[in-house]
Amino acid sequence: MITHLQGRLVEKTPTNVVIDCNGVGYEIHISLHTFSLLPKNEHVKLFTHLLIKEDSQTLFGFSEKFEREIFRLLISVSGVGASIARTMLSSLTPHNIKDAIASENVAIIQSVKGIGTKTAQRVILDLKDKIIKVYALDDVLQISSNTNKEEALSALETLGFLRKHSEKVCDTICRENPEATVETIIKLALKNL
Repeated sequence: MITHLQGRLVEKTPTNVVIDCNGVGYEIHISLHTFSLLPKNEHVKLFTHLLIKEDSQTLFGFSEKFEREIFRLLISVSGVGASIARTMLSSLTPHNIKDAIASENVAIIQSVKGIGTKTAQRVILDLKDKIIKVYALDDVLQISSNTNKEEALSALETLGFLRKHSEKVCDTICRENPEATVETIIKLALKNL
């Protein structure tokens, strides 16, 4: 497998680039995220994923290893091919995708063109445990399953605070005090809202 290519950037479009490596030009499909990080006509290095199908061999290039890891995780999901994975990486940053999956945020995943509710749910179902394990995101899991936080959010909404802003404050409180009671979360949130 070709893991990376290093050479002179000959062509650059939002969807693919051509890199000259010792006289051989490699066409590499890229995301908009990678496109935005590439220089014009300079020496570049892209981390690659070679996708071999019955009728084609396609190279996908990434400016960072982390983006390639997320791409590989995405294409492992049934119903998510290389094209949809690349669209996801063009619409969202790799870190946004990782965080959305870890926190089970279907709306963010579904905001990508071509991804419906079922596919978004499948992505989260298939990848959440892998992402939490690989990137050691225990605190995200703890925050999302905190029923005290949910009760505190309901109380804050009843008091007239916007849920989006309250949720950010409560997430911070729960991250710092995982065992906080509903009353403690509300008191600390009222100080910060």
